[in-house]
Amino acid sequence: MRQLSKSKLIAYRQCPKRLWLEIHKPELRDDSGSEASFAIGNEVGDVARVLYDPDQTGENVDPNRIGWDAAYERTAALLQSGEAPIFEAALRMPGALALADVMLPDRSLAELHWRMIEVKSSTGVKDYHLDDASIQTYVAEQSGIRLSQVGIAHINNQFVYQGDGDYKGLLAIEDITQYAKGRSAEVAGWIEQAQAVAAEANEPLRLPGPHCHTPFACGFCEYCWKDMTVPTHSPNLLPRLRSEKFEDWIGRGIFELHEVPNDEINAIQQRVKSCTLRNETYFDAATAGKRCQFDLYPVYFLDFETVNFAVPRWKGTRPYQQLPFQYSLHKCVTAGSIAHREFLDTSGQDPREVLARQLIEDCGDRGPIYAYNVGFEKRVLRELAEAYPAHATKLEAISERMKDLLPIARDCYYHPSQEGSWSLKAVLPAICPDLSYASLKEVQHGGAAVEAYLEAISPETSSERKAELRERLLEYCKLDTLATVRIWEFFRGNTK
Repeated sequence: MRQLSKSKLIAYRQCPKRLWLEIHKPELRDDSGSEASFAIGNEVGDVARVLYDPDQTGENVDPNRIGWDAAYERTAALLQSGEAPIFEAALRMPGALALADVMLPDRSLAELHWRMIEVKSSTGVKDYHLDDASIQTYVAEQSGIRLSQVGIAHINNQFVYQGDGDYKGLLAIEDITQYAKGRSAEVAGWIEQAQAVAAEANEPLRLPGPHCHTPFACGFCEYCWKDMTVPTHSPNLLPRLRSEKFEDWIGRGIFELHEVPNDEINAIQQRVKSCTLRNETYFDAATAGKRCQFDLYPVYFLDFETVNFAVPRWKGTRPYQQLPFQYSLHKCVTAGSIAHREFLDTSGQDPREVLARQLIEDCGDRGPIYAYNVGFEKRVLRELAEAYPAHATKLEAISERMKDLLPIARDCYYHPSQEGSWSLKAVLPAICPDLSYASLKEVQHGGAAVEAYLEAISPETSSERKAELRERLLEYCKLDTLATVRIWEFFRGNTK
């Protein structure tokens, strides 16, 4: 019998084939993209250790540091003494093992009990968190631990950081004691079934489907999809397609876009279907031109880059709040005359007020300001106004001047290369093939911009590397607003 970790049991819950591959062919797994999630989890875990052990009397067992055998032995000794909190407690029973994020001794009862808390970096409790904690509870109780409480601690998104490292209130606990204990028979069944899958000589047969991405993106997708017949045009490229409808089509044997009945899709989806199958571009130039005709100059084009810390770093900010650290602003002074202004702070200090002051100066007091998906820019401006009341009137005036290019693109333009998307990075290559994010070094999308910013503000980053990252960020953000300039000119009828 194998000792299946909690993560292996969760993998089984998602897909038995995934569990088998995790055990027998882990080299096939694609782990790209997981580093950022681990970093966030570690940061929240560090705060939890301070909040739940303010006197710093507890111990972090961490089997990755001392080895699993030593971790089991040390955990057992700490549980026996019951004198202090335990973090990353190594628990095991025949056939399963788990690491408990937080174990707090509870001596309010006649015998020593423990409060077990799982710490999550999300802003609420998800279904798979409940499975996770139920497994943890079963393993703990089967190993002889008396639990007085089982809780899931998650980020309180209403928490406002007041500075000085005070994170009291950042985590909220949802008590799931009775729920988790009530699933013991169910969890025992999962362990038995997972053990059977793990013991099989050959991988289970399971066709790819929605489970490949629920609740997590499986690292074996490329392997599992390699022998699947790929549709010429999948119905899945239709915009705003509900998963239930797509699954219904698959169940009815509809695998190709041309097989999708027109009476089951809306007008925009019909347009995408028609353009894709005919390999034709749709462009309502007259309507696009009218919606972009502004005789008032100057005309501006704005884009923010933001970071959202799970654990707030700057006073007055909330968890996961979109905080601007950079903007690019192109300015058409007259037809054909373009100037550029930009802001980027990589000091690691809160840049928002300085950014707001410069933005007010750069935007002047007249002329439309375009953005692509303007709701994002408006939200940033609104939160800047709330944070800095002295600048609120001028920031609100900037917000009132904002115009959105996205709905114009969605209503008036579609190229088959967009594959159902009207994102800036999907539309730009179709309209302006001479501009390309692929030509940029290192930072080619928003996620990479956040990673570059976090590296740039790290105290461990050298001055040479920081300068390099700064250049990459400026290039990326500048292309975002130059792209909106070119799309606006195209819609107006100026294709030169």
